[in-house]
Amino acid sequence: MRVLLFAYLLIGFSGFSQLYEPENELLWEVSGNGLKEKSYLFGTFHNNHKDLFRFPDTLYYALNKAKTIALETDLFSLFKKVDVRESDVNLQFDMYGDPYTTTDKATSTVYGNEDGMPQFVDAYFQQYASNASKSLFFFESYEDQLKVFTGIKKNKQPYLQENLLGIGELREEVVFNLYLKGQINKIEEFTRKSLRYSKNGYLDLIVTRNGIMAEGLDSIIKKGSVFCAVGASHLGGTTGIIAQLRKKGYTVRKVAATYSEMPQPEKRKVREANFYRYQNEQSDVVAMFPGQPVETIRTDGSVELLYCELGQGNTYRVEIIPITDTLSLEDYANIHIASSTILEPTKVQLDDGTIVMEGLSDTYPEGYNWVRVMKNDTTLVVMKAYGGNKFMVSNRQKNFFAKVWLGQ
Repeated sequence: MRVLLFAYLLIGFSGFSQLYEPENELLWEVSGNGLKEKSYLFGTFHNNHKDLFRFPDTLYYALNKAKTIALETDLFSLFKKVDVRESDVNLQFDMYGDPYTTTDKATSTVYGNEDGMPQFVDAYFQQYASNASKSLFFFESYEDQLKVFTGIKKNKQPYLQENLLGIGELREEVVFNLYLKGQINKIEEFTRKSLRYSKNGYLDLIVTRNGIMAEGLDSIIKKGSVFCAVGASHLGGTTGIIAQLRKKGYTVRKVAATYSEMPQPEKRKVREANFYRYQNEQSDVVAMFPGQPVETIRTDGSVELLYCELGQGNTYRVEIIPITDTLSLEDYANIHIASSTILEPTKVQLDDGTIVMEGLSDTYPEGYNWVRVMKNDTTLVVMKAYGGNKFMVSNRQKNFFAKVWLGQ
């Protein structure tokens, strides 16, 4: 009897420790129509605000189960195309040459600011896919997407300050609050009304792209389980992806948003996929990135690795350069650390005995950037890290540098 009573109390406690949001309509299950595996459709908000990362348990289940992650566009292609920082870095230097900032304001970016998560929501899913060795599928190119946004921005409304999507900061705040409640139909309605003064704006931004995404999703969910994450305004309404999938014969049902007090196994597994290991066999360089870097192999045999945190605006760059001369480590430091302050590059011995040179560099177009240089007999490695005000006076660059190794 005592065992049964204990079990009853335990179940009751577990029930009270689980939060349920019945109005949240951001996550949907797709089944039927001959599918062998279920797929999932999730509405996102293109920002890195921490509140947006309060994912339900069911989302982690869907992410872990999926073989393919489908997104609007290849966000990592932005690494080479744009610096998402929207405000200048404000660094000052004390009498010893050490940098500090006179502002505690977070540097703003296209997708949020430094106080948010490193990646914005959609880019976080792409980062997870690379780290967890999931396949990726993109519905459109970044160039095609940019054409749509540029076309909408031409029709400005004078009473609102324009943002990247041409919707305006005031209206973005309204949509943000609707999003936190998971009200996709109200988001779709609000977006439609917001674009009523833009010629073909709603047609180009929402309706046409809904069709492209629904067709693309229809083609890939037949091959296996997919987790599809697109802007929440694409889900609801008569022309939304949900309605279009139902017209194609699929069963699309809302998945309840539940939040357990204790982390579920799927949540732990997803969160453990938090790094990407890169190894260069030719030079014996190993580097750990937050996600898969963009690799560029140059004609001279050197390699550049580039990774950006699009939410906070931080960039990590590693250059692997074959040595063809007899320059010393100090010589290379003078070449690659362009200091405009009284803070000179310093020589540091790492825990494994490796000697490196590091310091604060000032170059165009990056601006201030932290640099570490290391070498052996055959290879030079140049690491750079830069970002907003808070990043530049933190230890995050050294945390990254510590995850790059060069065999001796």
